Amino acid sequence: MDLKEAKFVMSNTDWRKCPKPVLPEYAFIGRSNVGKSSLINMLCQRKSLAKVSSTPGKTQLINHFLINDNWYLADLPGYGYAKVSKVKRTKFHNFTLDYLRNRENLMCTFVLVDSRIKPQTIDLEFFEFCGTKKIPFVIVFTKFDKLKKTEKEKNIALYQEKLLESWNALPPMFFTSAVKGTGRDEILDFIAETNTLFNP
Repeated sequence: MDLKEAKFVMSNTDWRKCPKPVLPEYAFIGRSNVGKSSLINMLCQRKSLAKVSSTPGKTQLINHFLINDNWYLADLPGYGYAKVSKVKRTKFHNFTLDYLRNRENLMCTFVLVDSRIKPQTIDLEFFEFCGTKKIPFVIVFTKFDKLKKTEKEKNIALYQEKLLESWNALPPMFFTSAVKGTGRDEILDFIAETNTLFNP
């Protein structure tokens, strides 16, 4: 896919106020500080489309971007640790899950995990939530450039082993680096192919 244009559309906390579901949509989510904003900026080749911060939990709304005038990218609040109050974390959690359960044009959710870290319970629980609610998802390993080849193989094998404890088959996986642009073509090609399945 040749990504020519990315435009910010709106931010809100209510899935019912999101853009009309007339185009295919892809959500990006992950634990706080997983590198989500950097990945989105890398995919769109824009330095500041999504706000990058050293403070976890910067994304606190559902942020919609229109890509090439033919599909939406939804940047969702991160889950897990963030320097916000427990009340706010609960609020983020609730409206995010409402969005995922109800957004009718959501084609796939890209769940980001840090490739340097062993499988985390909170990530595994989120995979389980997606599976239970029949929300299509793929796993995106971030910060892949920061690992040696043997470390990459070991960490990926750990994830596969852990997932197969409760899953019959593994979801698609992408390996990315926001710094080097690794995985960009693969993700955009996946979106282009999935777009053909959209039936408004």
